[in-house]
Amino acid sequence: MTRVAAVDCGTNSIRLLVADVDPATGDFAELDRRMRIVRLGQGVDRTGRLAPEALERTFDACREYAAVIKELGAERIRFVATSASRDAENSDVFVRGVLEILGVEPEVVTGDQEAQLSFDGATKELLGADHLEKPYLVVDIGGGSTEFVVGDDRVRAARSVDIGCVRMTERHLVVDGAVVDPPTPERADAIRTDVAAALDLAEETVPLSSAATLVGLAGTVTTVAAIALGLEEYDSAAIHHSRVSLERVREITGKLLASTHEERAAIGAMHPGRVDVIAAGALVLLAVMERCGAREVVVSEHDILDGIAWSAA
Repeated sequence: MTRVAAVDCGTNSIRLLVADVDPATGDFAELDRRMRIVRLGQGVDRTGRLAPEALERTFDACREYAAVIKELGAERIRFVATSASRDAENSDVFVRGVLEILGVEPEVVTGDQEAQLSFDGATKELLGADHLEKPYLVVDIGGGSTEFVVGDDRVRAARSVDIGCVRMTERHLVVDGAVVDPPTPERADAIRTDVAAALDLAEETVPLSSAATLVGLAGTVTTVAAIALGLEEYDSAAIHHSRVSLERVREITGKLLASTHEERAAIGAMHPGRVDVIAAGALVLLAVMERCGAREVVVSEHDILDGIAWSAA
């Protein structure tokens, strides 16, 4: 077993996983998994730069993670940075800060690499699940981008497109620095139009309707699942491998679009950092399911973070 530390730094959150991994046998023992909402991608879609305050929030989380990694004695660290870091003109500031704090340089992966890691993390434990038909379509809805991967025992096609809960919120639901609450139908339609165009791009590479099982990853999907399950608080064990029907996703999306900030914040399983972006994220999930013809989504708590851990080992 190799003790590894995996860090996934996305547009909205930064997450840490420390685990003992044996790639030869497939054994995987999780020691610590945690998340901080840092909104690294704040304003990137508009300015093209990482904001100083967003960088400091991220570096503060990195300091916390460095202490955990040292305490648990991880032998290897892999730090993967995704959409916001790819897009920013000043990504060098981010790279230098992470290197100074964690002693490892963040890998600003391409969309295709991100898709491969997400697929590995989500499907390694599914390959022996006889009740799930192959091929899988793994959809990872992030803050700035969404990854689509079709595969069975390996990836067959992958594509990353620039739709995500933070990007769609900032582009269409923010006026004078504040989120329109609740969004008007016209603003929701503008998100749908952007998502439809992005799905057209994804379909140039990935046959979205060819998969037998849709697997959904990341905070938007798990939060929608928590709402569907009626959880009073977030429960990873209950959410992992739960199934949410298309009808239920459509119903939840409608309610989120009609709700105020206070009403969404009052949902027991809602992370405070997702209150303002969950409606846009749910719209992305719904559009994906409708385009794919999926009757349900299988929700996975194992995603790119687990894929990074496997690759580090």
